[in-house]
Amino acid sequence: MVQKVLILGSGFVAKPVVDILAARPDTEVTVACRTLESAKALAGDASNTRAVSLDVSDTAALDAAVAACDLVISLIPYTFHVDVIKSAIKTKKTNVLTTSYLSPAIRALDKEIKDAGIIVWNEIGVDPGIDHLYAVKAIDEIHKAGGEVTEFTSFCGGLPAPEASDNPLGYKFSWSPRGVLLALRNDATYYKDGELVRVAGKDLMKSAKPYFIYPGFSFYGYGNRDSTIFRELYKIPEAKSVLRGSLRYPGFTEFVSALVALGFLDETPKDFLTTAIPWKEAFAQIIGAPSSSEEDLLATIDSKVTFDTAEEKEKVVSGFRWLGFFSETPITPRGNPLDTICALFEKLMEYAPEERDMVVLQHKFGITWKDGSKGIRTSTLVDYGDPNGYSSMAKLVGTPCALAATFMLDGKYTEPGIYAPYSPELCDPYREVLKDKYGIFLIEKTVL
Repeated sequence: MVQKVLILGSGFVAKPVVDILAARPDTEVTVACRTLESAKALAGDASNTRAVSLDVSDTAALDAAVAACDLVISLIPYTFHVDVIKSAIKTKKTNVLTTSYLSPAIRALDKEIKDAGIIVWNEIGVDPGIDHLYAVKAIDEIHKAGGEVTEFTSFCGGLPAPEASDNPLGYKFSWSPRGVLLALRNDATYYKDGELVRVAGKDLMKSAKPYFIYPGFSFYGYGNRDSTIFRELYKIPEAKSVLRGSLRYPGFTEFVSALVALGFLDETPKDFLTTAIPWKEAFAQIIGAPSSSEEDLLATIDSKVTFDTAEEKEKVVSGFRWLGFFSETPITPRGNPLDTICALFEKLMEYAPEERDMVVLQHKFGITWKDGSKGIRTSTLVDYGDPNGYSSMAKLVGTPCALAATFMLDGKYTEPGIYAPYSPELCDPYREVLKDKYGIFLIEKTVL
């Protein structure tokens, strides 16, 4: 029997999903994007793939597309996942797969999902996804050995390989610039030595601290959203410290902190950002400078950004020059500061054909054993993209996603409801296949 899969979205991580599923016999893959050209580029020329144009905001069109398939994989922005799931609920047959965090809005559909008899899988990319597979494994093994996980720290970064980190942010985009920047506005909440710590989004970059993985790397880490929920999800109520965060190269956090202070992450529509005016004029109006003269621009930066050192200020201002903020170069108008700077980043901070990206992921477990002795265990992944193949981000998000799709199509899960990889029973099969078939795994070490 032919099984039909609908893939929504043609972003940076979708290609491995298409390739792996298209290689399955008796599987038809439909790639749906807003623009038909994007869908065609992703679908390729395999005999069992096809491309269609679909606007997911068109409820009737989405309902029809979802009803025509057995499984829908939603790789569009997470804000649309609920709409996709609601369409699947109407069918009473179509299962749903996403790589995104399981949101409260999705949890609220639990009863409707079960009543419809469908399965909704979430959090099966890299972070979230592969990170869960190894966190659950280590915690289960520590508990079975009689230990307690008193500290849990997890950091992940999707970055340029060191030789490609050649711009003021030390960053290039292997997924949507908008998504990256929006994530930097989120508050962070975590446990530290038994105390609840809250960091406001506006202060997130200032909270970044050096994080050591290997001597050959220099990283800074900052918290991701709400880490406190993982004490329950990972079943470590004994943990005094729980923190999940992101890794960046030195310089990134200071630069983004300045952008935040100057209003560049604002989505408020601005009339002056609807036409292709020179960047120095747009810069002046975004930051509230009295004119676009260099003197006024520098004075306004000084008044709105707190720099820790003169060297930090020099690096940030130099980065602004590199971006063209002081120049006559016309902006790509996108209507608001956030999207206008995203358009600039898309031009200046994309990977060149010969460049590779890198994903770094590490868990660190602080352990107290039955006899009172202390231990430290780590699980670490450093993976590089292939300039002639998949980026590391695409491979590490797309492969687990495709594997989840194959498990779903093969009937591995029969109980309707919401799934996420938080138990050994769910995690073990993924971890084994990813290592044995795809060479994707974390290196586990007992440090102490």
